[in-house]
Amino acid sequence: MHPLGFDYKTEEIGRSLILHVDCFDWLMQMPESNIHGIVTDPPYGVKEYDFEQIAKRTNGKGGIWRIPPSFDGHKRSPLPRFTALTQKERVTLKCFFIEWAKLVVKVLRPGGHVFIASNAFLSQLVFSALVEGGLEFRGELIRLVRTLRGGDRPKNAEQEFPNVSSMPRGCYEPWGILRKPIPSGMKLSDCLREFQTGGLRRTPDGKPFNDVILSERTPRQERAIANHPSLKPQSFLRQVVHAALPLGEGIIVDPFMGSGSTVAAAEAIGICCIGIERYAEYYEMSRTAIPKLAVLNVSTDLPKLTQTTEVKVLTENMEQQQLTLW
Repeated sequence: MHPLGFDYKTEEIGRSLILHVDCFDWLMQMPESNIHGIVTDPPYGVKEYDFEQIAKRTNGKGGIWRIPPSFDGHKRSPLPRFTALTQKERVTLKCFFIEWAKLVVKVLRPGGHVFIASNAFLSQLVFSALVEGGLEFRGELIRLVRTLRGGDRPKNAEQEFPNVSSMPRGCYEPWGILRKPIPSGMKLSDCLREFQTGGLRRTPDGKPFNDVILSERTPRQERAIANHPSLKPQSFLRQVVHAALPLGEGIIVDPFMGSGSTVAAAEAIGICCIGIERYAEYYEMSRTAIPKLAVLNVSTDLPKLTQTTEVKVLTENMEQQQLTLW
């Protein structure tokens, strides 16, 4: 896949390729209709990965990053404070994803799917911007996990309003499921034959891919390999990457690679992936993290939701995450 690296800094890892470049630059150079699918976790608010904000996080000064206190001797990772975004920054965010979607529509094969992570506070803005950019909204994938987002008392007035939360404590993570529209008049079966895209791959046991996945928090073992603030667990990502290629063939792209967890998930299940990262620190991290994450023995056989056990499983899942049910 070296030709797809153009003149950027690249490295082959297994059957995959990683690039140190801004994804906008790479997408603009890519020829049309070459990529089969995208799985990515973008900078939700764009602003949090500005160099200035990363420096503040590193120095413990916060900025848009919330620096949580230690709890029971454990130091929590910083989290972006998306409620700090101004209206102007929201407009910037919308424009960012509209323009990004236009480039994605260009490089995807017709029917190619996009799985994109978001959060409950900004998902409606991000998903609508992607549709405005030309993608077709196909639903949401709900990752059931206690994210630790929300539930905070009013900033600098915690003692004055001890019984107030600024917003609900997050217990799920919404992922948008979108695709490049299938050509008018073409059936799904025709799209699969011509482009190998259009649908979603069933799970290994032959059942349909579900839009709710019970997930764990990213295990310490994986965080020790890749110290990235938005690292998703391999047990979850491997299921998403598997679903993104309906025939199990083609190329997946992660335009916001970070430490390379999506690339690692693709490598683990034998899928070609291109990872793109603009920040040198994360690119260098991915070079060593991807091979280590890919060889982890990870079980994706987590509890499945059924109509009769849904409430029971959800309750048990929350109890395991030490939630108090009122």
